[in-house]
Amino acid sequence: MFEKILIANRGEIALRINRACKEMGIATVAVHSTADADAMHVRLADESVCIGPPASAQSYLNIPAIISACEITGAEAIHPGYGFLSENAKFADIVKEHGITFIGPTSDHIRMMGDKITAIRAMKEVGIPTVPGSSGAVSDTSALRSAKEIGFPVLIKATAGGGGRGMKVAQTEADLPLALSTARAEAKAAFGNDQVYMEKYLQRPRHIEIQVLADAQGNVIHLGERDCSLQRRHQKVWEEAGSPALNATQRDEIGSIVTRALARIGYLGAGTIEFLFEDSHFYFIEMNTRLQVEHPVTEALTGIDIVREQIRIAAGGALELKQEDVTFAGHAIECRINAESAFTFQPSPGTITQFHTPGGLGVRFDSAIYSGYRIPPYYDSLAGKLIVHARNRNECLLRLRRALDELVVGGIETTIPLFQQLVRERDIIDGEYSIHWLEQWLAKQKKA
Repeated sequence: MFEKILIANRGEIALRINRACKEMGIATVAVHSTADADAMHVRLADESVCIGPPASAQSYLNIPAIISACEITGAEAIHPGYGFLSENAKFADIVKEHGITFIGPTSDHIRMMGDKITAIRAMKEVGIPTVPGSSGAVSDTSALRSAKEIGFPVLIKATAGGGGRGMKVAQTEADLPLALSTARAEAKAAFGNDQVYMEKYLQRPRHIEIQVLADAQGNVIHLGERDCSLQRRHQKVWEEAGSPALNATQRDEIGSIVTRALARIGYLGAGTIEFLFEDSHFYFIEMNTRLQVEHPVTEALTGIDIVREQIRIAAGGALELKQEDVTFAGHAIECRINAESAFTFQPSPGTITQFHTPGGLGVRFDSAIYSGYRIPPYYDSLAGKLIVHARNRNECLLRLRRALDELVVGGIETTIPLFQQLVRERDIIDGEYSIHWLEQWLAKQKKA
């Protein structure tokens, strides 16, 4: 096992990794920008190293500085968390070249899944169901032909995309030129790559993802599904496990397909296969080769510490559980509490003047904020994640309602009021929503 791990991230996920390391008896190194000198992950780590000024490109994305911090402190491994360098194959290669362990999958698998077309082809080959779409990137001349073959409406997506950037819908042939040009421009700006491909646009799908763990001995298990259908601009807002739309048979079926597929490609570490789910059919959309923001809901249901398992696997350890040992107890929901206006979603950086977290059975709040902490304007607006767990979904919703009413974050605007309304909405209570539901609901609130 490692003696010291460097955490190449910030905020709540850096703190989450630090906690797992401490419980395993592993020393930790925090890296930080000058803007994060007083951050909680810096305060609680055993050592800390400043790696640059506030801008991410000069700090949290500064690979030479992170490698130097490892060498200075003697850290044997790097945990990248999520975001930043977590799915950067070049970074994984550089880490390995310096004799440091990258806590994550191989760079080959990061590359394979980082390009959407390559990922779709690879998943098709190992038996994963995919959305009908173009065979590769489309040009301005081939786009119409592909769209007619697929059938309108179509979804145009960046091949190097993520987070909804470079993604546009063309409802009709007349919409196609503008959708193509807009998607290309967004993709170029976000990823430095303007290639796009095309898929059938599903009307009312759910977003279902399967959490997996795979060790170096070829063992692969799944930890069930998460429903991430409540989204705004393709960004997840609310996640729950299990999905109100799935039954145990469907979970077992897709879980078995996923584990067999990942065993065939020799995957290593934690990963998440994401699907659209409509009319009892699963359609692969992408794979995240990292820890997910919403991993705590799976931990609540299974009792498995996913970060601990990532570290054990990276150190060469075998999975301690077989698939038949994995059990799912109750229901869990996570709300992403962002430092944003609840309904306009405008960022709201600033100083926390009041801070009170809810407590009680089945309540968890993952956050790195504290009273007096100033949320900087340079990074993602996620301030914390409220996770509740109960015996069934109805009890979970009631517990979430109570916990949201207890949660106090003063001095800034947050999305707490949004969730206080959502948890009381009939469609949410009934579990009747798709990936389009939240934006449609927000549009109605704006008109009202």
